Amino acid sequence: MLGYIHSADRGVPNAVLADLAARLQARGLRVVGLVQVRAPEDGAHPCDMDLHCLPDGPTFPIAQKLGRGSRGCRMDLDALEGGVAYVTDQVRGGADIFILNKFGAQEAQGRGFAETIALALDRGVPVLTVVNPLNLDAFRAFAGGVETEVEAEVTAIEAWLDQAAR
Repeated sequence: MLGYIHSADRGVPNAVLADLAARLQARGLRVVGLVQVRAPEDGAHPCDMDLHCLPDGPTFPIAQKLGRGSRGCRMDLDALEGGVAYVTDQVRGGADIFILNKFGAQEAQGRGFAETIALALDRGVPVLTVVNPLNLDAFRAFAGGVETEVEAEVTAIEAWLDQAAR
């Protein structure tokens, strides 16, 4: 019940997750989680992005505006924690699937959405996320062998979800 897309490509998984969420909602499923809704613009830092809380929650920037010469982590931890709180409440309220735009550095360290993932799985809610090569080992350690790699294609994910729901 823990599916993941393993990809180093920043663009494709985001579009797939957004399309999947829309299709599942159209089928009447309660989809909760986060999808990336704005890709970095030309000249912007790759971490500059907006996240949208599913199904109809707030959209917020995830990166602090530190200027072009800044180095290090740009993540806005307050914004992230606000998203975690919102999505966790949504999971507690009932969900058919939890979509997380990325299992990232915070989750790899047991923070961010790590507890929300565990909560969803404990409640029998399938979880789908994207994992980049940098966090793959940490994700596998977190998942403890219950993870399934899924192709970054909507029909393949829907087939996985149908299998996970049985």
